Amino acid sequence: MPQQPTRIDVHHHSFPPKFMAEQLKLKPAGDTRRWPVSPQGWSPSSAVEELDRSGIATAILQMVADPGVWFGDVAAARRLAREWNEYTAQMMRDHPGRFGMFACMPMPDIDGTLREIEYALDVLKAEGVQFMSHYERRYPGDPLFRPVLEELNRRKAVVMVHPFLPPSHDVLPGILPRNVEFPFDTTRAIVSLVLNGTVSQLPDIRFIFCHGGGTIPMLSGRIEQLTRGEKDRSERLPRGLEFELKKFYYETANAFHPATFAALETFAAGDHILFGTDYPYVSAATNAGGLAKAVRSPALLSSIESDNAAKLFPRFAAARS
Repeated sequence: MPQQPTRIDVHHHSFPPKFMAEQLKLKPAGDTRRWPVSPQGWSPSSAVEELDRSGIATAILQMVADPGVWFGDVAAARRLAREWNEYTAQMMRDHPGRFGMFACMPMPDIDGTLREIEYALDVLKAEGVQFMSHYERRYPGDPLFRPVLEELNRRKAVVMVHPFLPPSHDVLPGILPRNVEFPFDTTRAIVSLVLNGTVSQLPDIRFIFCHGGGTIPMLSGRIEQLTRGEKDRSERLPRGLEFELKKFYYETANAFHPATFAALETFAAGDHILFGTDYPYVSAATNAGGLAKAVRSPALLSSIESDNAAKLFPRFAAARS
């Protein structure tokens, strides 16, 4: 008898066909960036097959962050976000317990985002919302986004932050930004939320950061040391930088390599590390196998693969039992 799947994957991408086609139409003329396309043969049923092959009870779906939904057109951003959210909610209904969703938001449109938060969380019953690491060089801690963060804090919502093309994505010509720059953009997003006091002032948002938190496990000590003398730091961070960083959740997609995971395990609270795959860009099997080799404690491995996420998303606890 096949073993009952137990893993909860908090970083799993989906590709609604109409959404992807509309995204492609909105690509600006002359944009030479490599453009994400829907994987050949992807469908909700093939996604379920991937879960079954990899021992995953539930995958929480999110949009492919690059290029997102923002092309300078408010109406288009709202339409794209709603299309992705409706399609994904239907996947949840068609496959009970197998999928959740981090709802797509039409950021940086603030009014549209506030309305989509209400619809996605109250009507579609999303697990949380997805942010990109920046919008037109504005990172999540920017004052522009304060009304959105205040509403998410009021709701005690979960926010998954996915890296995006950095503002200067051609720093290393010929090298795809996802290879090097994505982890650094995650770090920028984290720093923007912490150093200006946003997360200490709005403490009830549960943030998840991709790929082991980017470079934060390696740079947190440096940031702590070099910001100690900043004006008003104690007012912005009354409980200290480390306290705020340890409140965050960090998922393990492509962060299972021994040195990477060792840094994450040393830095993060054990009950704040979540299993993620970044499927289909890295296979679920590769992530699961790599993590099993990197994690020395069976109890910690069980916590990462399912227990921690089950506490964060209680309705999926039954799906893995």
